[in-house]
Amino acid sequence: MTEKEKMIAGDCYSAVDPQLLAELVETQEILVEYNALPPTDKLRKREILLSLLGHVADNEVIINQPFRCDYGKQISVGKRFFANFNFTVLDEAPVTIGDNCFIGPNVSIYTACHSTEPVQRNSRVEWARPVNIGNNVWIGGSVTILPGVSIGDNVTIGAGSVVVKDIPSNCVAAGNPCKVVRKLMIED
Repeated sequence: MTEKEKMIAGDCYSAVDPQLLAELVETQEILVEYNALPPTDKLRKREILLSLLGHVADNEVIINQPFRCDYGKQISVGKRFFANFNFTVLDEAPVTIGDNCFIGPNVSIYTACHSTEPVQRNSRVEWARPVNIGNNVWIGGSVTILPGVSIGDNVTIGAGSVVVKDIPSNCVAAGNPCKVVRKLMIED
């Protein structure tokens, strides 16, 4: 397996693999253009997002500048997706976001994992765990979502939260670590 195949499979891989480093640089070049576009150039911004991201459900995707990600192709967004300023996604593993999701400013989603052991960490070997976000989710400003987390449908994550474990559907969750603070009664 190539290092990229290992990364996508969730296995340990070399983060300094030449192919992966080249893809990171290519994505950064695309993001330099995207982030420099005038806010009025909605057509070009949309074109870049449609080519950069792995899946976009419709043309209503909006990601305010600046936007940062590692690869882009591992990110999938549903219908009517909106992300505010300074959205950062480390997409070494898939990041799947459902329909009608709103992301506040300064939100970070991480999939990359590193050893807590210094010798192993310094070897630049890492692994990644996917992040899944359901439909009708609002992620408040300055939220951090850690690797391997799933957030259910109809969820609000309070501003400043650090999401370290799965959050079930139909609730409001907040804090560090993020926990359910209120269940919602959702009618079908």
